[in-house]
Amino acid sequence: MKIISYNVNGIRAALKKGFAEWLETENPDIIGLQEVKSMENQIDISIFEDLGYHVYWYPAVKKGYSGVAILSKQKANNITAGIGFPAYDDEGRTIRADYDDFSFLCAYFPSGTTGGIRQDFKYAFLDDIFGYTQDLIKERPKLILSGDYNICHKAIDIHNPVSNKNTSGFLPEERAWMDKFTSSGFDDSFRLLNKEAHQYSWWSYRANARANNKGWRIDYHMTTPSISSQVKNVGILNKVMHSDHCPIVVEF
Repeated sequence: MKIISYNVNGIRAALKKGFAEWLETENPDIIGLQEVKSMENQIDISIFEDLGYHVYWYPAVKKGYSGVAILSKQKANNITAGIGFPAYDDEGRTIRADYDDFSFLCAYFPSGTTGGIRQDFKYAFLDDIFGYTQDLIKERPKLILSGDYNICHKAIDIHNPVSNKNTSGFLPEERAWMDKFTSSGFDDSFRLLNKEAHQYSWWSYRANARANNKGWRIDYHMTTPSISSQVKNVGILNKVMHSDHCPIVVEF
């Protein structure tokens, strides 16, 4: 099973940059997309269906903003859009696909980079998705929570931890939440197999950051132990450039 997570920063823009051709070549069993920034009727869904994917779309109410989707070769037994909190669900933050033996939850965590209200919104989301996933793993113990968490967990995950210590995405409170999350039934699957530094999944568009690999690792496949024990390959596909993020892969 090959699963990819990818913040495409606008699916319509990504399609113009060759996303569909890349997807055909890469050929994951499942891909979770974040920041699709599109209603389902604003793109030609047959592009994905012709590649053999079932398409599950959950946009934000606000057009051109946020939104998540799952493309899956196997038809899901059940799709759950949102986590039951209108404040987040109206922004198209999460979509879950249940299969016979595991569940895949695709999530786009809020960014707090504008500070103030949105940082508080981010903290509220962290509290609520923690509670949601703790309940969920009781009924769906084989679970993958993949997506853009908008948090670097450890110093190894960011190019300059000292200068960014007061920056949203690397704040002590956010990192403490990641400590709690990864101590409560979820593993950072990438770090199960790759302990190397300079492994990033997002780069600012400013200051030639990507060319200089001055990035952040804020995209994760978090797996519960029954999946973690089966993980056989992980990767960050940093040569793929449809977005300011790159795709991340896990195979089990």
